[in-house]
Amino acid sequence: MMLAYMDHATAAAAEPETMELATVADAAECAAARDFGGLVSARPAAVVRPASADDVASAIQAAALTAHLTVAARGNGHSVAGQAMADGGLVLDMRAVARRTQMQLVLLSGAAFADVPGGALWEEVLHWAVSNHGLAPASWTDYLRLTVGGTLSNGGVSGQSFRYGPQVSNVAELEVVTGDGQCRVCSPSAHPDLFFAVLGGLGQFGVITRARIPLSPAPQTVKWTRVVYSSFADYAADAEWLVTRPSERAFDYVEGFAFCRNDDPVNGWPSVPIPGGAHFEPSLLPAGAGPVLYCLEVALYQHHHQHPDDVEERVCEMLRPLKYVRGLEFAAEVGYVEFLSRVNRVEEEARRNGSWAAPHPWLNLFISARDIAHFDRAVINGMLADGIDGPMLVYPMLKAKWDPNTSVALPEGEIFYLVALLRFCRPSGAGGPAVGELVEQNAAVVDACRRNGYDFKTYFPSYRAQSDWAAHFGSKWARFVDRKARYDPLAILAPGQKIFPRTPSAGARAIV
Repeated sequence: MMLAYMDHATAAAAEPETMELATVADAAECAAARDFGGLVSARPAAVVRPASADDVASAIQAAALTAHLTVAARGNGHSVAGQAMADGGLVLDMRAVARRTQMQLVLLSGAAFADVPGGALWEEVLHWAVSNHGLAPASWTDYLRLTVGGTLSNGGVSGQSFRYGPQVSNVAELEVVTGDGQCRVCSPSAHPDLFFAVLGGLGQFGVITRARIPLSPAPQTVKWTRVVYSSFADYAADAEWLVTRPSERAFDYVEGFAFCRNDDPVNGWPSVPIPGGAHFEPSLLPAGAGPVLYCLEVALYQHHHQHPDDVEERVCEMLRPLKYVRGLEFAAEVGYVEFLSRVNRVEEEARRNGSWAAPHPWLNLFISARDIAHFDRAVINGMLADGIDGPMLVYPMLKAKWDPNTSVALPEGEIFYLVALLRFCRPSGAGGPAVGELVEQNAAVVDACRRNGYDFKTYFPSYRAQSDWAAHFGSKWARFVDRKARYDPLAILAPGQKIFPRTPSAGARAIV
């Protein structure tokens, strides 16, 4: 099927199940030319609003007939460096598929799964599964207004990852449209190479149009606790001890963050207390506390068959040996959905103060536990000691929870930390560093990791030179190139990643 550009009247008259395109003029102004990062802009030739996987396949097949035309799948627009853009190409609005496709409960051999469109938000999956079936996926991201296809194309991590694995380890089946325009259903037993290629594959091998996600009984409430450390060595030792405990004696969620020893509402100790309104008493900090403090955040789920006192006793038992500052404990009991939706309040406040619409020069790193203490001294307590006007997440995960067959690049260490520098720039005219300075600081952080020989990888990577991508994937690079040649031979997909140039002939050009 050939695509034709449509004006507003034609698009409005189209049947709900048919594919729509925005005009070129619209595409230049629409959200597809920008993303959450606000650092780059790229004008697509058109925005395709597919109604089905067949429409996605038709768009890719049409692109193959035009030299240099590329296709990018865009979910909710939360990439930060133009990864979901297609300069002069086609952008697939995957939210359009989600709006026209119902989620389905699938029961197989006594197990429950959710069949969800790739453009569905995790927030939508949560509410549908809990409200309709009392079930829920095990693995989440902290922010739920991301699409299923988007996080599965990258990794999908949060405080549950140490126990339940990342989201790429919590999917049973995918429907994927590959770069040759073919729609395939794949799983660990059917077309496994494609299945694992797409998981963490940065959109390079196919567009995820449907995912089958395992479900389990949803908890009722969550015992949510934050405790404060003045010593990074104690913080890291306790966090690693918690994530390596047997599952029957473990929390369901372990995260943490660094914050400044001051009363700044964004960077300082006011960001710690839960529930809102609880008081942080800085006089309890030891005399030798430095300019940066650490907050360990844990949660234990309570199911309907569990007595609240038993859950509370388990929480106390696991907290008792930890070396946090006594008196700086903050706890709340909240509903499961409320706990998973906690970042929505951050978004609401950011929208009110204008920082949500400002640029977001975010940097995410995976750093081996071997090097995290040195990173803390050199970076967190060095160049970032005054804060970053946003959260500085620092918490450990276990490599054993990640399937090595996926495309995700990980450090060599068996325990590694997510370090997420989630800057919320101040609105224009409100003061603060210029965006360019923050981007340069991110580059300096990465450069410090390289110079110091850290065992690290960038998460949500963004490079411009193929040699940098080869270094990023390391020993997995040859496999990555081979998969590209197999599933997207013309290098049509995900041009915003800047990995492979579009070619009119078969085979991905690469440095191996």
